[in-house]
Amino acid sequence: MKTLTFEDLTLEVRESPRRKTLELIVERDGSLALATPPGVPQATLEAFVEERSEWLYTRLIEKEQQARLHNPRQYATGEGFYYQGRSYRLKIVEVQQKPPLRLYQGRFTLREDVLPQAREHFIQWYTRHLPPILDAHLAALTGRIGVTPRATHIQDLGYRWASANRRGHLYFHWRVAMLPYRMSEYLVAHELVHLRERYHIPAFWERLERVLPDYEKRRAWLAQEGGKYDL
Repeated sequence: MKTLTFEDLTLEVRESPRRKTLELIVERDGSLALATPPGVPQATLEAFVEERSEWLYTRLIEKEQQARLHNPRQYATGEGFYYQGRSYRLKIVEVQQKPPLRLYQGRFTLREDVLPQAREHFIQWYTRHLPPILDAHLAALTGRIGVTPRATHIQDLGYRWASANRRGHLYFHWRVAMLPYRMSEYLVAHELVHLRERYHIPAFWERLERVLPDYEKRRAWLAQEGGKYDL
């Protein structure tokens, strides 16, 4: 199966001699495809996906929100929540602790009075605890890749894990704090290389491989397992 990678997405490339135009397809299960006539250059395919990336991510976010409505997270004692790849059980406590949510003695503890806003408190907690993780990766990787970002931001990126722009700014989803350390390292390295090579041309993957020789395994793991690291 021929595929195309755009940022943190993998699209199946479906060539057909009957097709005259390019088309993005978001399947019901969330998988992605790019329908194309045969022989279209890789650079043309990537430019097409980038031009329509806002539409693509909007469709994926809509599917993600629909799935969340059908399978809402249970903020109840015993539910597991990830931090750096490890699952910590939640315990609902009475109004005793000062912060609404904290990780204490191997458990997340959430005040009972803030249960209606539980998801928001988890998002805030992950947002506060992600910067030290990113800083550690940046300290280890910027010299090896030979580039330093102008700024790093943490926000809800919808379906994307991370992105980089032309001005040298890196953006990371707060969900990155939930991932195993090796996966957050991969995302940081990936976006730093984008500051040198904007597109996923062979030079991009060559640079990334020099820093992370096993990047293909990490990318495949993230594509297969990353969906469960969410609220």
